Amino acid sequence: MPAPVDEQPAAAKASPNVAYWRANLVVIVIMMLIWAVVSFGCSVFFVEPLNAWHVGSLPLGFWFGHQGAMYVFVVLVFAYALIMDQLDKKYGVKE
Repeated sequence: MPAPVDEQPAAAKASPNVAYWRANLVVIVIMMLIWAVVSFGCSVFFVEPLNAWHVGSLPLGFWFGHQGAMYVFVVLVFAYALIMDQLDKKYGVKE
């Protein structure tokens, strides 16, 4: 007997685990893009326009290359932890 038309195979239905990992991957991709833009963009590609401004006595492009990218990375680590805590609560994931 053929299956009714409106039924989907089990693999086609998104389980909560699949939705959780999909959301996790979206967060990771966004964080990695922010890190790449700050690390490479601000300290390599956009260094000349950024050097018009100064942080203390240092040009902003130099500062991003040596200090700013590290600060942004630390902020991203804490942001990832907070976002993942929210996703864990949303999807009922316990450690």
